[in-house]
Amino acid sequence: MTARSEFDWSGSCVMVTGGTGSFGNKFVEIMLQKYRPKRLVIFSRDELKQSEMMARFNHDDKLRFFLGDVRDRDRLERAMHGVDVVFHAAALKQIPFCEYNPFEAIQTNVMGTKNVIDAAIDQGVKRVMAISTDKAVNPINLYGATKLCAEKLAVQGNVYGHPRGTIFGVVRYGNVIGSRGSVIPLFQAQRATGTVTVTHPGMTRFWIRLEEGVEFAVRCAAAMRGGEIFVPKIPSMRIMDLVETMAPGCRVEEIGVRPGEKLHEILISEDESRQTLELDDMFVVSPVAPSWTIERWEGKPLSPDFRYSSDRNTAWLSGEQMLEMADG
Repeated sequence: MTARSEFDWSGSCVMVTGGTGSFGNKFVEIMLQKYRPKRLVIFSRDELKQSEMMARFNHDDKLRFFLGDVRDRDRLERAMHGVDVVFHAAALKQIPFCEYNPFEAIQTNVMGTKNVIDAAIDQGVKRVMAISTDKAVNPINLYGATKLCAEKLAVQGNVYGHPRGTIFGVVRYGNVIGSRGSVIPLFQAQRATGTVTVTHPGMTRFWIRLEEGVEFAVRCAAAMRGGEIFVPKIPSMRIMDLVETMAPGCRVEEIGVRPGEKLHEILISEDESRQTLELDDMFVVSPVAPSWTIERWEGKPLSPDFRYSSDRNTAWLSGEQMLEMADG
């Protein structure tokens, strides 16, 4: 990352949507401990979780809590008044529930992102960073499809926002250790029964710690120029190695691949590689045809057939490393 990553967080008002979720909780913790913004707005739907967060952070006077839904553009505009930087993490992400309730997922993940973009432009927000997922690449389930749409909306939001002083970017990474819905707590719970369920023994997945995901998003928000998708270099792990790490000695029951589930996840596809640069610790996917001015990134071009997938990764987690990450 260049010197451009220096950013005055202490003089900025920051907002996070989905602020009481896994990302939001860790984001608020890190922001308060390390960056100390002038004001930190938590936007979410659950008043109980907001109350619990308020108590957890001892009613810090930098915090502002807004009840609201990203489906409600008017409420977003009210919450964004005077805000400089928005991190958009609100989403419906449980794959089976998105499959069963497809339009609800579209309302939140797609239309909600559109509302965030429109409200940010109209309120003069300077930077918006959308949080995405590896499931947005070559999606085969509705959740991934909605996140792909959200990425496209965020990148193209620069068409309208950039001339008005609002820029948009995306961070995209893999499975988060310790997040809600992670398979790791499931394996730990199943360990007590002596039997662990696995959908397919050949699966691989990318893994990143929650703290690393938050720090990466903050760093990229500081360095963004408008329209990039930032992808960190993170390790993979084979599902059977994960089982042996989290539930050693247990019997493994194969239950079959679930609808919308891949054997391997992809963070950069072959088609994206043509517009991607490799940096020391990340990849930067440039917009395909930006009509706005974007400063050129310096990095190494990728080969046309490059694919950053969990099975082709050069970095692999050992059991010991996974335990360290999970405990951290």
